[in-house]
This record gives sequence, C-alpha cells and structure tokens, in this order.
Amino acid sequence: MPKVSICIPTYNRSHYLRYSIFSVLNQTYTDFELIICDDGSTDNTAEVVNSYNEPRINYIRHPQNIGRSRNMRSGFDAATGDYFIKFDDDDGLTPEFLEKTVNILDNHPQIDFVCTNHWIINKNSEKVESATQENSLKWGKSQLQNGLIPDLLWQTFSHQSLQVGSTLFRRECLKDVDYMRPQADGCEDFDLLVRLAIAGKQGYFLPEYLMEYRFHGGQTSLKQGIHFLKAKNFCINSYHFTDEKLEQERLKKLAITQQSLGFKLIEKGDTEEGRRLLEKSSEMLGTSQKTNFGLFLSYFPVKVRRMIFDLFRKIRPKDYTEQVRIN
Repeated sequence: MPKVSICIPTYNRSHYLRYSIFSVLNQTYTDFELIICDDGSTDNTAEVVNSYNEPRINYIRHPQNIGRSRNMRSGFDAATGDYFIKFDDDDGLTPEFLEKTVNILDNHPQIDFVCTNHWIINKNSEKVESATQENSLKWGKSQLQNGLIPDLLWQTFSHQSLQVGSTLFRRECLKDVDYMRPQADGCEDFDLLVRLAIAGKQGYFLPEYLMEYRFHGGQTSLKQGIHFLKAKNFCINSYHFTDEKLEQERLKKLAITQQSLGFKLIEKGDTEEGRRLLEKSSEMLGTSQKTNFGLFLSYFPVKVRRMIFDLFRKIRPKDYTEQVRIN
C-alpha cells in the first residue's frame, strides 16, 4: 500500500484539473496514490483523467452530484495510505510538498498533521507575490513559528490561520473525528480543523510555501453565499469551549455570521428570517448602523434591495482577493 493518499475532489473544472494532477505527479516523493473523486461532472473531466496512463490514479466517478462533503468523503473512504491530503481541483502542490511534510510526520510520531504556508496564484497559474504576503498576514500565518502549534484551538477557530489544502494528516486522526460532516457542507475545512483541535490533536506548522491556492472567477453567487453561511452557522453553534475567552469569541463569531446571513437572506427575499437573524445578532453585537440599514432595506421591494446591494459591491474598495480574481 502507498504511504500517502492524495485526494482531489472535482466538479466541472477539467480546464484546471490537469494543473492539479500534474502538481501531484511532479512530486519528488513518489510513494502515493492519487484519488480523483468526481461529483457527477458534465464536462470532459472523465476524458482528462482517463488520458493519464498512471497506475497510481484511482478515479471515482459518481453518476450524479452528491454534494461537496459527500464527494470528499468518498475519496477519504477509498484511501489506503497512512497519510492523507485533500486539496481542490484548481489548486496545486509544489514539487517538495510531500517530501518535506512526510519527513516531519515520519520523525515526529506525536504530531497528527503538518500545515504549510501557500502561494496565491491567479487564473493563469502565476504566483502573485503581493497577494501571497497579504494573505499570510491577514490569516496570521506570518506570525506562526516553525514547529508544534501551542494554541491550536485559537489558531483554528479564532484566527483561522490553517488551511486543509496545504496540510498533510495522519489518516487515523481524521478517522477519530469522522472526517467531513455533511451538515458542514461548504464550510467543511474550517469545521474539520476546529474539531481536530477540540479532540486534542497536535498540529505542526512548516513556514514554507509548499502549496498553491488559486483565486479566479467572479463573485460567489448569492445562493453559494447563503449555503456557506448556513453551514458556518451550524458549525459555530455546535462548538462549546471551556476557555471562557474563547467561548466569548465563539458567541461573537456566531453573531457576526448570523448578521451576514441575515443580510444575504434579505437580499434574496427571505425577509422575516433575515430580520430575525439581524435582530438576534444585535443581542450580542449591540445595535449598529449596519444592522439598522439592513432592517431598513428589508422594507423595500426585493428588486430594489438587490440593486442597492449590487451598487454597494461595485463602489466599495476591492481587497487583494478580488484584485487577483479580476486580473
């Protein structure tokens, strides 16, 4: 059996999938299997995968869409390696990713997973230095030291400084927390890392840029945004921390998520639920101009609300993620 199982869940991204596959086949460490789980793609994904004459590739094609988390789970269930990594079908690994992370797990049996830093790449697979540095600073990766992560709960839940796609895990530790929860669909990576921390697993940070995370395309759709925020609301609501400061952080993060979801629902036209969530979030965050503006908008016709939200998105300053996506 191979030492490492690499899983790439995919859905209708054949144009980027070749890049992801090549990044795996180009690894300096070669004792791996590559599991590509296809969530019912309707493009030429099957043709792309079948073009490789590579015995280490295991292609799992679902006849219909079963959802992100379940598709990811199918790849995990098929894995046979001691170590496991899952990354998206538009991302990539740098050639030494496996060699360096496997070495740490091999030599530190107390460590359950190794997370690395990562590059930001654009739609043309070009590394964007400025965005990479901004991303590292925003999520606190630039503050993490090489070695064991001493405050894993804070790093995973509060700072969200770690990323599943740039992390090699012992497969057993993922089994211990039941890997991906279907209810967290859309927010499963955040949920997995938090639950590993809650379970007392040990994480190691390697501050080298060994993975490539791609920004491309336009904005997330309203439907996708609501789906993500509902999943995040479920996840945060399911945690409870004994650390009083972290528990207060959880309640605040829950309120912020509810506020964001309330705005999205008002934009969609789910007025009553949107108002309820805005009012509930204000119990923790206090009354604010932002909440009052959302409640005010909820009394406009849905078409007018959407025009106002679209106008706001157009005039507000673009952050580094949006700049990469549009260039």
